Order: sequence, then C-alpha cells, then structure tokens
Amino acid sequence: MPAVTSPARIDYRVAPGGRLSGEIGIPGDKSISHRAVMFAALAQGTTHVEGLLEGEDVLCTLAAFRRMGVPVEGPRAGRAKITGVGMNGLSAPGASLDMGNSGTAMRLMAGILAAQPFDSVLVGDASLTRRPMKRVADPLRLMGAMIETGEEGRPPLHIRGGRKLKGIDYRLPVPSAQVKSAVLLAGMYADGGTSVTEPAPTRDHTERMLRAFGYPVEISGATVRIPGGGQLRATDLQVPADISSAAFFLVGASIAPGPELTLRGVGINPTRIGVLNILRQMGANVEQVNARMAGGEPVADLRVRAARLRGIHIPDAQVPLAIDELPVILIAAAFAEGETVLTGAEELRVKESDRIAAMAAGLAAIGIDARETPDGMIVRGGSAKGGIVDSRGDHRIAMAFAVAALRADRPITILDCKNVDTSFPGFAGVARTTGLGIEVVPTAA
Repeated sequence: MPAVTSPARIDYRVAPGGRLSGEIGIPGDKSISHRAVMFAALAQGTTHVEGLLEGEDVLCTLAAFRRMGVPVEGPRAGRAKITGVGMNGLSAPGASLDMGNSGTAMRLMAGILAAQPFDSVLVGDASLTRRPMKRVADPLRLMGAMIETGEEGRPPLHIRGGRKLKGIDYRLPVPSAQVKSAVLLAGMYADGGTSVTEPAPTRDHTERMLRAFGYPVEISGATVRIPGGGQLRATDLQVPADISSAAFFLVGASIAPGPELTLRGVGINPTRIGVLNILRQMGANVEQVNARMAGGEPVADLRVRAARLRGIHIPDAQVPLAIDELPVILIAAAFAEGETVLTGAEELRVKESDRIAAMAAGLAAIGIDARETPDGMIVRGGSAKGGIVDSRGDHRIAMAFAVAALRADRPITILDCKNVDTSFPGFAGVARTTGLGIEVVPTAA
C-alpha cells in the first residue's frame, strides 16, 4: 500500500455570497492551551484539561514536554491528562525542541528553560524563524540567563542550563503578554521577587493561571509581582473557546445579512475582548448570553446578527486587546460605510507574517481601497470583486479572507492555507456548517 503523504500546500476556494447561521462550538483558546500544558507539566500532581486546542502549535508544546519526561495521556476530543514532574523535575530533551509556528510557545518556553540545569535549543518552522526573539532574550539575560539567538535576534534559541537566576523589576518597552509571561515564568525560579510593568494592558492568562495553580501573584495597577521559589499545585482546567477563532464568525455574521449565529462558550477575558469593543463601536450587533466562569476565565455564548457597520478610528487602547483579531477586523472595515483608520499596530509587522502588508495586498487584490501606514492601515469601505489572495502562510490572513467572500461578487481563492491547522483545526468544515461556501484544494509538491 502506498504511503499517505500530506499535500505540500492547501488553498481555499470560497464561493461568493452566502449567510452564516446556526449554533457552533469553537476550538479551545490557543493561548490558554499552551499555558495549561506548561503549568500542568511543572505542577505537583495530575492535571486534567478539557477543551484543549488540538492544533499543531499546542501539539508541539505537548511533544516538547514529553521529550523532557512529562507523562501525557491524550489529547483526545480536547481532553488530556498531564502528570506534573514539579518545578525541578524536567529532564534534558536530548534534541532540539520544535515549537512549530508558535511565537507564544517559543517565548514562554524560553522563560522556563532559562532556569533548567540542562542546555536546550528551541527551533520552529520557516515563519517562526523570522520572528524577533531579542525582546524576550534581553530581559531573561538581565535575570542571569545565557541565551544565544540566531541572526538579527531570531530563532533558533540556544539556552545554556545551570544558570542561577535573580529576580528583576522589568518595564516592558512595548506591550507584550508573551514577554511578560516569559519573565514571570523565569521569575518562579529566581532568587527574590520579580515584577513586570506594562505600558498598556495585555492578556492576563498567565497571571490567572498562576493563581489557579496556587502560585502567589500580586497585581498593583500595571505591575505584576511574584516571589521566586514557589510551587505549582495540579488542578483541573476547562479551556474556553478561543475568541480569536470566534472573531472570524463574529465578523462574517455581521457583514452578511441573514439569521443569527450563536457561538458557544467563548472566552470573554477583559484583556481579550478588544474585538468585541471595536465591532460594537462599528455598529455590530453582538450579544453576550449565559455568562459564566470556566477554569478561572469568564466565558459566554455570543449571539451575533447582521448589522450596518460604519468606519471608525480604532482606539489605540483597544489595539493590544485585539492584536490577533485585527486582520479580520480589517475585513469588517472593508464593508463598513466610510473610512476605518488603524494606528499603533506596529506589532502586526512581526507576527506570522507582516500582517499589515499582507492585509493591504489582499484587500487590494479583491478590489478594496486599503493603504498601509508604518503602524497600521487606512481602509475605505466598498465592494469586493473577488480574486486571488496570498495568505503568506499566515493562518489568520487565510481565515480573514475566507470570510470576505461573503460580500464578494466573485469567488476568492486564498493561497497557502495549510497553517490554519495551527490554531483552528477543521476551520473549513465548521465554516461550511454555518453557510460559508468554502472548498479545500490540496496541491501536490
């Protein structure tokens, strides 16, 4: 029997028009899933996780901890059983640790590995290898870590073990939950206390999860402080549905006239709801119902109906709270009345792709007036004619333009969509159940 091979590339072909309706579940939050695996691995005892995202990025994080001696059962249907080895129980992996496409995993793992007694190397795919890591290496070096980066501060990361870390008071030069988290994770191993002060709020999943695992955390204004030398205690976790993945359906149901669409159990952490705040300011009709808590995180069902959107100047304060959702927010802007202006979003240039350039090129390809600026974009709402868009291997660009087809008058073909599985495995299938005419087109090498 011939071997089954994975296609070299996957494209999307999306039919024009349509409407989204029904009730769907969204995969687990990627940011929380990464952290759940890391904290459970370092805890004392066994943690049961439900709702874990089984995307390629999270599977890479699980594989890394297995290589370091952490017993893991699953995941199956979002459930995993992780038997922690304690703060000092990791063993040398014996080979490089592959973080796949995930900047979150690489930066947070750097904080953990900086304190281990063994050497380690963090690598990633071609996209991750282009992303800046100096921003996390620098504060870890201030703590006493020895980290070597690749050319221009990019991966791979070579981390020398056996270093004694000291606590620091660190002011983030730019908002970054990943850098904040890396410093805090290293701070658990440091002599003395460690604090991180943010110039603007960023997602607080690490702080919440530290508390869920019994680690003391003090928050005062924009500053988070932890003592060194503490322990993590195993706990059971429910990972909420990912609001970043839900965002594509929130925008799709807003721009396409039709019945309401309900998204079940979506995380509505206050540091992640920038997309809701921005869409509502644009006139979107999104209702939160059945609000509750899951694993220390607030969740709700989101009910969305089509609305007449208007262009706005996206508030700078909302940008860090919606950094991953900005590509699909720009799709909403493409079909809003008037002009939408995005500023203060330089961070988009160093994501899985240069998302400002990728979105501007994609919007132009389908006939939307979009002009990139150094830190954002100006989009004038109009009508889409369809066309061919290069996702540049970026999962969020690919899914954003799939949604744009709802308002196009011709099909949209999106190239290089294989990395969608890193954050939303099964996206095309879920999208079809809601009414999106999306076809997956495998392409051989």
